[in-house]
Amino acid sequence: MLWTDVRLRAAWARSDWAAVFREYRRVAGISQLKLGELVGMPQPHISAIENGRRQITAAEVISRITEGLQVPEELGGIARNAEDLAKWLPDPELRERVAHTYAVGRSDLRTAEWIGRVLAEHRRAEDVVGGRELWPVVKSQLDAVTRLIPESAGRAADRLMILAGEHAHWLSWVAAAQGQYGAALAWLDLAHGWATDAGDGDLGSWVIRVRSYYALAKGDPIRALRTAEAARRISNTLSPASLSVATHAVCMASAALGERDQARSLADEAYDLALQVPDEEERPDWLYWLEPVRARLHLADVAYAVRDWQAAAEGFREAIPELAGYPKDQEYYQMRLADAERRA
Repeated sequence: MLWTDVRLRAAWARSDWAAVFREYRRVAGISQLKLGELVGMPQPHISAIENGRRQITAAEVISRITEGLQVPEELGGIARNAEDLAKWLPDPELRERVAHTYAVGRSDLRTAEWIGRVLAEHRRAEDVVGGRELWPVVKSQLDAVTRLIPESAGRAADRLMILAGEHAHWLSWVAAAQGQYGAALAWLDLAHGWATDAGDGDLGSWVIRVRSYYALAKGDPIRALRTAEAARRISNTLSPASLSVATHAVCMASAALGERDQARSLADEAYDLALQVPDEEERPDWLYWLEPVRARLHLADVAYAVRDWQAAAEGFREAIPELAGYPKDQEYYQMRLADAERRA
């Protein structure tokens, strides 16, 4: 087995990605081009990483490397045992607390609003440093929110359930970035249930859209398309921002299935919807990032997905300089730009 090699294992243990790539290629006897195919990177990026000109920081990229190189579980691949998996799964007690809501009606929402502001800061921090380090903090925040729910009623209970759903979605996103897709889906189930109980169509649609993203990432475009279409239809009162991201998910799944005309047509619709809400305060909290530059990147994403390499490269090239404050996303789109330019 490749991963019995001592030098390769040591490079992985110290997260020395340049050495990991070099040692893996040495043991496997493969080229940079072949390694790039395994981890979803163009050859020039593999070369830049091996030579120290490019760094790897994004959890999504690390997850792709882990999966593509089939890193064994004892080195941090799939969960080693039930105890390891359990730390990623929702605590059953959370459901029990929510089951007793609307009982008393005397909850003080000031604590919840403060926790909501803290979550907003954690969302932005995850964009920069990744979510693994913040995982226990956000999980404890969710614990605090659900403890307030049994003492709430009416609109207060709805607000708490929406806040709990936002936390559960964040935890799902981080679990997926760590390759824990089973746990990620469990958190999404909680988030969707709480969104439904609170009557919040926007959050419900977003959670379903994330499920579509997971399905597409795991190579199941049929399920991704079906799920994305459900995200668009969940409510007749979706905000333009929520409808935009759900429509974009349909675009990407359609493109993966070879339905290029539908993908292009809906891409324009998603773009127009996003431009209707350029101000952050007009969008749901979890869509804080859907700025006009993101709308342009979504257009470029669809062009990339339908193999219109020239349009994709132009779109990425124009938008990336405006993507300030999102280093992980800049790294991701720089790789896509390089690949589109190579193929154009």
